[in-house]
Amino acid sequence: MIQTRGLAFRYPKGPELAFPDVDVPQGGTLLLQGRSGAGKSTWLALLAGLLTPGGGRVVVAGQDVGALARGARDGWRGRSIGFLPQKLHLSDSLSVERNLALAFFAAGLPEDPAAVQRALQALGVGALGQRRPGQLSGGQAQRVALARAVLLQPKVLLADEPTASLDDEAAQAALALLREAASRCDATLVIATHDARVRDALQGAQVLRLEPAKVAA
Repeated sequence: MIQTRGLAFRYPKGPELAFPDVDVPQGGTLLLQGRSGAGKSTWLALLAGLLTPGGGRVVVAGQDVGALARGARDGWRGRSIGFLPQKLHLSDSLSVERNLALAFFAAGLPEDPAAVQRALQALGVGALGQRRPGQLSGGQAQRVALARAVLLQPKVLLADEPTASLDDEAAQAALALLREAASRCDATLVIATHDARVRDALQGAQVLRLEPAKVAA
């Protein structure tokens, strides 16, 4: 679940970003919409504990994120949050399997090679474990990044513009993969997007719209 109250953040020398309150049940789906500069990436970073709120409160999976010390927050994030960034950030110096294994390090957990294989197989890329990311197609790389995001069965799955630059068929496939992966984990799914195709494909999902007008100086 996700709950925010009076959430706000200010970058140095920037205006204060003030966000609407929201409640998302565990296993629910939220579309985070808004134009560039409305604060979508900032809101995701606050949820994941990558930024500390300047005001208000954010609770994710029962945890008051702002109440965690920085070190504890890093471990909590690794165990509780799966993140699919727009830029996939797969290290080309590591194999696919080793890229996934980094999730255990981030969470402060011992490596589990069998779990890595299960995650890759569930996303249809089980045969690619020894390849480097540079040897993958765009679709394969996205599946690998999603396998990494759901490897530790997160409580919340965040996806930042997952359909950007994808054609219609690939966009539908990406959304289907996200929903299937979230359902398998019973994870709350948050998709930040300005793509109308996502809204149309996920009709009935909860929507949080961030508008430039909500940015207060």
